[in-house]
Amino acid sequence: MLRWLWLSVFVVFLDQGTKYLAESQVQLYHPVPVLPFFSFTLAHNTGAAFSFLADAGGWQRWFFLSIALIISFGLILWLHRLQADDFWEAFALALILGGALGNMIDRIFYGYVIDFIDIYYQSWHWPAFNIADSAITIGATLLILLSVFGQPPINSKTNT
Repeated sequence: MLRWLWLSVFVVFLDQGTKYLAESQVQLYHPVPVLPFFSFTLAHNTGAAFSFLADAGGWQRWFFLSIALIISFGLILWLHRLQADDFWEAFALALILGGALGNMIDRIFYGYVIDFIDIYYQSWHWPAFNIADSAITIGATLLILLSVFGQPPINSKTNT
């Protein structure tokens, strides 16, 4: 199932491309409204999800980088061991891997993760995120659903 690495590579390119556009088109912490509940707001996150450990003094960069590297190797190994009919599980793992690598690239080159998607309602804002975060969330949600409901059949057509 390593053939699914193409999806991980696609996520990395999409993530890095959109981050490049955000960095070049949006000023740091200056929202660009798109819809009444959505704007592009460039932010630099030195922490993890929800800015966890963002003010830890710098050591967290290497900590999160190490964790992402270990998880990425584990995901590749997991993908390698999947059976050919584990379509949805491979899809989910490839999304998570692409997201982890996308954010890992930011940590390596900048020391922080570039976030730019801002979802809000009136004065309440969800923490800013990016394409990599979205891929990780979708992949993890899919893995949870698979663990609860099982792997759906790939082809639901019946032969008559």
